[in-house]
Amino acid sequence: MFAYALTIFTGAFLLFQVQPLIGKYILPWFGGSPGVWTTCMLFFQLLLLGGYAYAHFSTKWLKPKYQAVLHLVLLALALALLPITPAASWKPQVAGDPTWRILALLTVNLGLPYFVLSATGPLMQQWFSQTNPGRSPYRLYALSNVGSLLALLSYPFFFEPALSRHAQANLWSAGLGLFVLACGYCAWRLRRHDGAVVPVAAAAAAETEIAPPPSRRDKTLWLILPATASVLLLATTNKLCQDVAVIPFLWVLPLSLYLLTFIICFDSPRWYRRWLFGSLLVICCAVVCDLLISGFQASLIKQVGGYSAALFVGCMFCHGELYRLKPHPRHLTSFYLLIAAGGALGGFLVAVVAPLVFNSYLELHVGLGVLALLAAVVCIQDKSCSLAWGIGVGAVLATLALPALHCSFTGGFGTAATAWFKELRGFYSEQWWGLGLLALLGVVCFGDVRRGLVREWHPRAASFALALALGLDVVLAMQVRDADKLAISHSRNFYGTLTVFEYEKNDPAEHYYLLQHGKITHGLQFTDPAKSIRATSYYGEKSGVGLALLNLPFPKNRRIGLVGLGTGSLSTYGSPGDTLRIYEINPQVRHLAETRFTYLASSLARINVVMGDARLSMENEIRRHESQQFDLLALDAFSSDAIPVHLLTKEAFALYLQHLQPDGVIAVHISNRYLDLEPVVANVAKQFGLSVVTISDNNEDDWWIYATTWMLVTRNPELFKLDAIHSAAMPPDEAAAAAVPLWTDDYASLWRILKLH
Repeated sequence: MFAYALTIFTGAFLLFQVQPLIGKYILPWFGGSPGVWTTCMLFFQLLLLGGYAYAHFSTKWLKPKYQAVLHLVLLALALALLPITPAASWKPQVAGDPTWRILALLTVNLGLPYFVLSATGPLMQQWFSQTNPGRSPYRLYALSNVGSLLALLSYPFFFEPALSRHAQANLWSAGLGLFVLACGYCAWRLRRHDGAVVPVAAAAAAETEIAPPPSRRDKTLWLILPATASVLLLATTNKLCQDVAVIPFLWVLPLSLYLLTFIICFDSPRWYRRWLFGSLLVICCAVVCDLLISGFQASLIKQVGGYSAALFVGCMFCHGELYRLKPHPRHLTSFYLLIAAGGALGGFLVAVVAPLVFNSYLELHVGLGVLALLAAVVCIQDKSCSLAWGIGVGAVLATLALPALHCSFTGGFGTAATAWFKELRGFYSEQWWGLGLLALLGVVCFGDVRRGLVREWHPRAASFALALALGLDVVLAMQVRDADKLAISHSRNFYGTLTVFEYEKNDPAEHYYLLQHGKITHGLQFTDPAKSIRATSYYGEKSGVGLALLNLPFPKNRRIGLVGLGTGSLSTYGSPGDTLRIYEINPQVRHLAETRFTYLASSLARINVVMGDARLSMENEIRRHESQQFDLLALDAFSSDAIPVHLLTKEAFALYLQHLQPDGVIAVHISNRYLDLEPVVANVAKQFGLSVVTISDNNEDDWWIYATTWMLVTRNPELFKLDAIHSAAMPPDEAAAAAVPLWTDDYASLWRILKLH
């Protein structure tokens, strides 16, 4: 038992340790968007499916000694393909959707080692069953998930801050060597017991009576339940990454919760209780609906906590029901194969199908809707009084608790009973009347559901479970409809979602268009010709970048660089003779800036738009000896508050300085609800001996000018002595900067800069 347990644990640890490691390697190459990690997850799930299929068919078709020989050959080949670090030649050279390039990169550099590791769990469990007849192997599956969870949790807290990427890759290669030794020992034991193992055909005949084949319904649920859990996992990860940052911690947290549910459910049937998780499922679905409505008004902790809790409860339901359907060990590999197929199906739906079908992020809505319908279907098919009772209790509790939760999300709640009743009435009259009505129906049906718990199944409980599921789907649909009432254009691709809104259509003087990337404004423009050339949103004349442009020591023929196009608002500062070079990774942003907005067309400067990741484009320019010699370089590459970390590291700033005039300025837009980026920029400025100031513009005179925070970095401290800049500038907080380590390509941690309020 120990040899199999050690092999399974080590394989699972390596399998999940390499995921954030390889993601960290390639993330900067493909723009640092959430789509990079989603594509990586699709690859991992497809290879996991391949490994499970290999385990299933090899144990079904081959004798034990041939299974052992084949697996030893694959292990040797995996070792021969080390190391796994991708070559720089894989960096993209052209703009566009990089999904297939990422998949090809991962296949070539990691494919066979990952494939062999992914087969470890079901293969070792099958070998254990063959050499230890009569002993259940299912706890070994829980052990494999423990190894996976430990690998994920140790990465952001130990391996990432303590070791460079190169050192991590070398250590992983050494671990693979140890795994091969342990796996080889298990293969040797299998060959030694080959004569004692009951032939497959004979075993199948002997076990027919005690191990009947699983029903079609069971096989269908083996696929649908893990597929739903996979959709919830990736949808939650996308939601967190697009609103905060694409970093290993926010990959690890949802995946860890996902694995934890596997560990709990497959350890013992006593952990999953239908009545408890049926109740929690309703409450968590209602909380997520309210978070989607509250949007950025909810704090970071409340968003991460709410979405994570919903993911955990949803996966507990899916995996708990999956464990209830586990077959006899004779069907173990087919069981795991369909689980892996479900996970891969969920990953494919989120990574490939969703961007083609949806023009905004709707995977979480769809995942929750399917989850609720699944709960109703399971409740009805199994005639489960326990699940129906839990759903009814959850609906009642959600009805009473949601007004308080909503107020806490959006900023305050009275403590008096009269205030609570006022909020209760206002809450449901405004947006939650549908769910409130269904919850009241739950109160009416509660007595029948309770009686069914102790007596017998009542059809009314089934109707209520189904009605509540359909009601949740209606609420989700209403949320999507209400969020896009004024939208005139939707688009989505690998890099995110873009929405153009039209406001004040009936007032020509105030009529304007606004561009959102995710939930964050990326610029607005009036349609009135006199107002259309105004610098709006984050680029007012009193903003940090505005002051820098108006006070540069080079008043004519300026060369200005911009990372992140948006609507092109910054081009309003262009004068005849100026050159504005804009780096933009998303082709759809350029299309909208040139068709829906007129900033670029009306600018007096010469405009050059360079498509592709800004850092890679600048690296290629230096390689071609084409330093741009910018007088000002503005960094404004945000995606729904998600920071492209690779644009704020020491190596990135070393590159920027090669493109900067000796007296030039780097302007960094650090406005962010969840992250305090001031210490990061202050540290990198100190690293290069540069002068740095922070300029916060809280101008409230004009609604079209947003409050912003910019940091200006330069080799020329005299610029900061000019009255216009000196009066608005503040030095960065040295104590805060000292508490945050310098960001590099190998190390960038958000823990110390999170705004937790």
